[in-house]
Formats: sequence, structure tokens, C-alpha cells
Amino acid sequence: MSDEQSMRIGWIGAGIMGAAMAEHLLIAGHQLTVHSRTPGKAGSLLDQGATWADSPAQAADGADVAFSMVGYPEEVESVHLGREGTLAAARPPAVIVDMSTSRPSLAVKIAQAAKARGVGAVDAPVSGGPTGARQGTLSIMVGAAERDISLVRPVLELMGDNIVHHGGSGAGQHAKMVNQILVAANLTGVCEGLLYAQRAGLDPLRVIDSVGSGVADSWSVRNFGPRMAKRDFEPRFYAEYFLKDLSIALEEASRMGLVLPGLALARQLYEAVKAQGHGRKGIQALLLALERLNGIG
Repeated sequence: MSDEQSMRIGWIGAGIMGAAMAEHLLIAGHQLTVHSRTPGKAGSLLDQGATWADSPAQAADGADVAFSMVGYPEEVESVHLGREGTLAAARPPAVIVDMSTSRPSLAVKIAQAAKARGVGAVDAPVSGGPTGARQGTLSIMVGAAERDISLVRPVLELMGDNIVHHGGSGAGQHAKMVNQILVAANLTGVCEGLLYAQRAGLDPLRVIDSVGSGVADSWSVRNFGPRMAKRDFEPRFYAEYFLKDLSIALEEASRMGLVLPGLALARQLYEAVKAQGHGRKGIQALLLALERLNGIG
């Protein structure tokens, strides 16, 4: 590894979250080589001194660490295990870190392939949204061997202020599934509460202010509640990505023999969100689907 104050880092994925996360590494003085499926999204990073790579393999070649932050498990697999993936680099990195939300089983598969090349692997999905990404205050859920985490912890600490090691490969992804299940249940309640307030003739913002100081308080009430009341459905996290996450969680629950009817309902509701054309809106667009179900609007 290079001096931790100036690591050579490969970064794949420059979307809403990825670009903001990678920026902290540049500010800290690390040497960043970036690849994105959509080159234009990497513009701000390139302007700040990052170097462009034509493939994940090129971004990872000669790096100390290679990070990925992409949308779907299929992309994660391609980024690391594909013909031009990070593990195909002529000089693979010491560690690869996937910060996407993906399948726990895929994290294990990647770790096994990495081990065969003498490379460490860390799954480290995050929670905190674009605001947390910009502020460097993400919650990072980690699955890996302790020796691999120790190598990348100084870099993770630039992006998050709550880094928790949950166990071996795949454990970070399992923890993220717990996060998404909780978010889905809570946000469904917020949407239904606002619909009830609307039908009862109450001022939704006043209701949020009232219940937000009692036992019903939650992050979703305080953050999504006012946005929905103001009809703001712009994305900080795409509804279609959330549907992907809930589908993974439901698959994992089934594999473990768990019956989670609330999760199954949430997934079905987000299928409706996507079917109604709101997949690229924020996850609070669930309110739109429930309004349609109730003949509102």
C-alpha cells in the first residue's frame, strides 16, 4: 500500500452518490482514477484532478484500492468480475470495495474470486443519501475480514462517520437489507398518515409538526413528510433502485425461510410506483401510487 495520506484509488461509478463520495477522497489528497458508465457524470471529479479510465480494469490497475458505487447487482458483477472488471487488471489492487447495495451472495462470490487473485474484498453499502454523501456523514455497513477493513478504514472514514463491521463477506449487504426493510415500513406509514390527514381536512405540515415531536417521530416523518406535503417528488434516491433493494431483501428472506408480509407488501407497492411511471422519482413517490389507489388526484 502507498502512504495512507496519498493512496492510489480506482473509483467506478459517478452518479448522485458516487461523485459526492469520491470528491472527499480528492479533497484529502488521494490520487483518483475514475470510470463511469456515463462519462459526463465524472466531469466534476476530472475538473478537480481525477484521471479518467476507459474501464474498471484500467481504473483498478496499479491502485491500492478500487471502489465501486453503481446501481444494480448486474453492474456490480460486471465491474468486478467482467472481462474488463477490476479483477482483470494487470496489476490488481490490494483490496476492492463495493459500496453499492447488492446481493449478499454476490458479495461472497466477489470475495472468493478476489481471494483467488490475492486481493482482499469488502462489501460496504451505505445509508444517508446524497446529503450524507456530500457531508461525509454516511453510515457504512461493512462485511469483510478484519485485515481487509483495516487497510481501507482511513478512506471509509472520509465518507462516513458511522462505520460498523457486521461480519464476513456479505454481512454488510445483509445489514443494508435490514435498513431498507425499516425504511420501507416507516415510509409506508408516513404516506398513509398523510393521506388520512388530507382526507380529514387537516393541514399536513401542521400535522407533521405535531406528531414529529411525539413517539411517531422518525427520520422519514421529518424529512420525507414535508417534501410530500409540498408535492416535491424529486429524487435523492430513485424509487426504481429502492424496488431493486426490496426485491433483494425479499429473495434473501425467502432463502432464509422467513415470512415477511410487510416487506412483500412494500415491494408490491413500489412495483405500482414503477408501473405508474414514477420509477425515476424519489422513493417518496409512493404517495402518488397510494393516492391513485384511493382515487385521489
